[in-house]
Amino acid sequence: MSLFSLIAVFLIEQLQPLSYRRVVVAPLSAWADFIESRFNAGEYRHGVIAWCLAVLLPVGMVAVLYGLLYSLNPLLAWAFNVVVLYLTMGFRQFSHHYTEIQLALRQGDLTQARALLGEWLGRSVSDLGSEDIARLSIEQALLASHRHVFAVLLWFVLLPGPCGAVLYRMSAVIAERWHNRNVTEHNVFFAFSRQVFGIIDWLPLRATAAVFAIVGDFEDAVYCWRTQADQWPERDQGIVLASGAGALGVQLGMPVLDDGLVTDRAALGTGDPADVDFMQSAVGLVWRATVMWIVLLFLLGLASLAG
Repeated sequence: MSLFSLIAVFLIEQLQPLSYRRVVVAPLSAWADFIESRFNAGEYRHGVIAWCLAVLLPVGMVAVLYGLLYSLNPLLAWAFNVVVLYLTMGFRQFSHHYTEIQLALRQGDLTQARALLGEWLGRSVSDLGSEDIARLSIEQALLASHRHVFAVLLWFVLLPGPCGAVLYRMSAVIAERWHNRNVTEHNVFFAFSRQVFGIIDWLPLRATAAVFAIVGDFEDAVYCWRTQADQWPERDQGIVLASGAGALGVQLGMPVLDDGLVTDRAALGTGDPADVDFMQSAVGLVWRATVMWIVLLFLLGLASLAG
């Protein structure tokens, strides 16, 4: 059922891409703000209670609904799986930005490439050259493939029905939303959401990095993962980026101009400078990783049938 649900979602996404920010992020952000407004008394324990209500309550409701549908007809449960996966994962959450940037760079249109990347990142990148644009685009694509595809898939497999997919997506959105609030308010209420998401994302991060290594340059990917991930400001992101850089044989990270100021970033990878050709190589890496996940799901399905 998991494999067929995944294939159905891939097909639906190609026919009808989802407006992720409007359909998913906006409602979940509003839900996070609602819970925060009712429970934020500035205490850590209030943050724990608020997170449980904001995340575990919807996950429990999804579990009950899935069980009810499955008892009525397994096809209804399968359809519910497809709907939930369609809302919680997907290549099209990032691939259209990436493809358009790649096309603009191939055409030598730096102005358009900067505008597209700035829209994707949500900040001005008017000072960047073609190498910087390619490098940042590859980084964003690797991270987005983890957040929107591989991490959701792993939790989808680990928990029954669509519960895992809902758990990951809701905890990710709420952790990011409350983290942004914490940056300005420095309130311990928001701390738990980041801590628990770090636990939830611990295994998926390493699974994504491992798959990148397997389908890419294994030796370089493992070397970069072991020696460079800790140098990244957010080590969790560094695991995926370092492994991806090594698997591709490309240089990621490194200082870039950001609104006229140089942002110091650690160097990742041991290969050649990023360019538009490496952007295409990154697409191949992500697709090979996706095929590997599909094969693993198929084998898990066979094992369950044999059991």
